[in-house]
Amino acid sequence: MVERYAREKMKILWDQNAKFGAWLAVEKAAVKAWQKLGLIDGASAEKICANAKFDIARIDEIEKTTKHDVIAFLTSVSESLGEESRFVHYAMTSSDTIDTAQALQMRDSLDIIIDDVANLMSAIKTRAIEHRDTLMVGRSHGIHGEPITFGLALAIWHDELRRHTENLRQTREVIAVGKMSGAMGNFAHAPLEFEELVCAELGLTPAPASSQIIQRDRYARLACALALLASGVEKFAVQIRHWQRTEVYEAEEFFSAGQKGSSAMPHKRNPILSENICGLARTIRAFAAPAMENVALWHERDISHSSNERFWLADAFITTDFMLARMADVIQKLVVYPKNMLKNLNMTGGLVFSQRILLELPKAGLSREVSYAVVQRNAMKVWEALQEGKAAINDRGESLYLQFLLEDSELVSAIGEEKIRECFDYSYFTRNIQAIFERVFGR
Repeated sequence: MVERYAREKMKILWDQNAKFGAWLAVEKAAVKAWQKLGLIDGASAEKICANAKFDIARIDEIEKTTKHDVIAFLTSVSESLGEESRFVHYAMTSSDTIDTAQALQMRDSLDIIIDDVANLMSAIKTRAIEHRDTLMVGRSHGIHGEPITFGLALAIWHDELRRHTENLRQTREVIAVGKMSGAMGNFAHAPLEFEELVCAELGLTPAPASSQIIQRDRYARLACALALLASGVEKFAVQIRHWQRTEVYEAEEFFSAGQKGSSAMPHKRNPILSENICGLARTIRAFAAPAMENVALWHERDISHSSNERFWLADAFITTDFMLARMADVIQKLVVYPKNMLKNLNMTGGLVFSQRILLELPKAGLSREVSYAVVQRNAMKVWEALQEGKAAINDRGESLYLQFLLEDSELVSAIGEEKIRECFDYSYFTRNIQAIFERVFGR
């Protein structure tokens, strides 16, 4: 864990105290289950649940000798109890404790992530509605395409996060499972009811079948869900970085009073938060690889998964939590420049209306091939004229493209000057934005 990229609420779910606390919660749930099944008397169970505790320094000391962290933990717990300690960890194996406890940590951490996504979605929705009708150019291959609105771009992000939320909720069900099936998963030393009682106490679902461990496809599902989410958020950050480019300058991250952008160039205002998010997303995606490799363990289990899970589980959650909070802050404070968006939209002299013209010609009887040739030849003239330094829009407010089209006798004779001028209307491209918003946000 890197402290710079950790928030307290998530971080404390993965420190040593939280880990051993989860282990102890599982052991206490097991004691309660054995009491209900008649193995442990009520007085002993009550003493264990009331008095059992652990000492991290003592665990570390014991582990130097035992070379086994669960045994060191159990020894520390036993030292806080009397003869009733003989019932702690009864008929259990280490992974019963570890995997069931990790399920608690993953479940609670995923709840935070789901809340984080909801907060980000709320921020995006607010800005999308604010800029529902703010015109900007849509781009493909980085090249101007057709008019869209800034709000539409944000609505698409919101819709993607809805899918991520659904995936996270499904993943929560996959990982919120416990197991008390013993060393080989065969329930040789405890009945299935024991597992069911323990999981009910902890708010988990019993794994229908398990070996000595919870099967690691569940963990891989989690890692992939977080990786997909991180990739989506990175996509948003990359877009913001493009918008903030000097040549584009349609939006930029908030730059606070006293903030510095460069040690050498005092004028700099850089998209550092979005760049940071991109870097964190790469790290989160990297955790998916070991998680998937952990699926294939030897027979009923080995511990090749254990070492990397000790850090990737914590780091994946902690980093994702930080990334989502940072992205929400970027969106909330994002400075938007509608005038620059409109300026860029007009930059190519009306070429953004080419398809609008193209679709009128077949209705006038021209073939698709002829229609395309008419529209394209005039578009190429615009590119050439812009390179020669001609104004994209003349003093009468007419774009270069409109001027060339009106000079094309074949086009004018086909659909007339009035229809050509009618095609140069931004509202044509935004007429369904409200309907799209109702699809995404509801009425």
